[in-house]
Amino acid sequence: MQWEVVIGLEIHAQLATKSKIFSGASTAYGAAPNTQACAVDLGLPGVLPVLNKEAVRMAVKFGLANNCEITRRSVFARKNYFYPDLPKGYQISQFELPIVAKGQLAIELEDGTSKIVGITRAHLEEDAGKSLHEDFHGMTGIDLNRAGTPLLEIVSEPDMRSAKEAVAYMKKIHSLVQYLEICDGNMQEGSFRCDANVSVRLKGEEEFGTRTELKNINSFRFVERAINFEVERQIDVLENGGKVMQETRLYDPDKDETRSMRSKEEAFDYRYFPDPDLLPIEIGEDYIEAVRATLPELPDTKKNRFIDSYSLKVEDASTLTSDRALSDFFEATVKAGEDAKLAANWVIVELLGALNKDGKALADSPVSAEMLGGMIKRIKDNTISGKIAKQVFAAMWAGEGDADAIIEAKGLKQVTDSGAIEKIVDEVLANNQAQVEQYRGGNEKVLGFFVGQVMKASQGKANPGQVNQLLKQKLQG
Repeated sequence: MQWEVVIGLEIHAQLATKSKIFSGASTAYGAAPNTQACAVDLGLPGVLPVLNKEAVRMAVKFGLANNCEITRRSVFARKNYFYPDLPKGYQISQFELPIVAKGQLAIELEDGTSKIVGITRAHLEEDAGKSLHEDFHGMTGIDLNRAGTPLLEIVSEPDMRSAKEAVAYMKKIHSLVQYLEICDGNMQEGSFRCDANVSVRLKGEEEFGTRTELKNINSFRFVERAINFEVERQIDVLENGGKVMQETRLYDPDKDETRSMRSKEEAFDYRYFPDPDLLPIEIGEDYIEAVRATLPELPDTKKNRFIDSYSLKVEDASTLTSDRALSDFFEATVKAGEDAKLAANWVIVELLGALNKDGKALADSPVSAEMLGGMIKRIKDNTISGKIAKQVFAAMWAGEGDADAIIEAKGLKQVTDSGAIEKIVDEVLANNQAQVEQYRGGNEKVLGFFVGQVMKASQGKANPGQVNQLLKQKLQG
């Protein structure tokens, strides 16, 4: 039987405000447990929540970036359930009237095509605390530092038809919230995570199958693995004559499997009702236009500009604009080095490769954009070859200074004296007469052997273009 997968994502982006959504407590990560939970966060008697206007601005900014409808009058509601890390016994969220309504997002697929994924809504809510199960000898510790942290929950339409499409959508949202500077996107710290709603149906059917919800997945790799496992599990159930139960499941990355958390029968009735302590949010046109004026150049626009202005390949432009900091680094490198294609190659291949190898973030790179651009200038003016440049980059990465200092200290300046190069070429040809005869007999591939020998004899310092030209002249002469 031919099955079709149906996926919708609920992404939780922690907004980059300095204080919480309804209190003045700090949102800084890494504080000692329960040191950043004030009376409002703890839900103590007599306290009143006060809405953080920055959270509203960030939500509207996200909506405008995706051509979403901005709700002119939105309402906060109480989502009632009991859990140890929810001190009030309810979560302040939005239900019927979210601040951001319908919109859409274009994603790029692996085959180069694009697809539109609908955005159902994006609403503001407060985060819960955190239950800690380790090191408590059979008990659970509660850390309420995270309680009250502002979240923007972004709910997609069930438009995705594979795990790879879901990952592409999640990556696009991840990139976008960082471009907008409304979320740091740190998945290790829980600033960006998602729930995946997954179902399958026979191809050609219009009615959706019974869905399961996969909770709190915080990496792109785990999202793909969790969805793929769940799809196979549901298909096995259906093909063996069973029924998929509507339930919430957790993904275990160690075992690469999902397991049941609670079934439909045990699902909460949240009993939403408007929060009596918070007034509705009224948003006017002047406010919306003021926020619109702060929108940065968005990823798709920037990618097209990189292709047009810098003559980059689509794949390279996509990589360089996937992250705002990376795109800024690239443009600073172009400015310093005055060669966009060389800058793209060095940033994508060498810089990102070195960062990945050392497990560093771009912000921690020992090679700045100005240093990399300075090295590219020396490639362009033939001071060094591309091969020597790799030595220079490695030395810069090791903290030995900028390109000019390293070239001078290590004597890496490229030999461009045609007389000196010709002398080396003559010696190589004289010592390899058998290969000379092969070349003159029609085996032109031997040229690469000669180039290698000359570069070896010159310790990599001979200008490769001059080497090739001289070799061809002498071999054909």
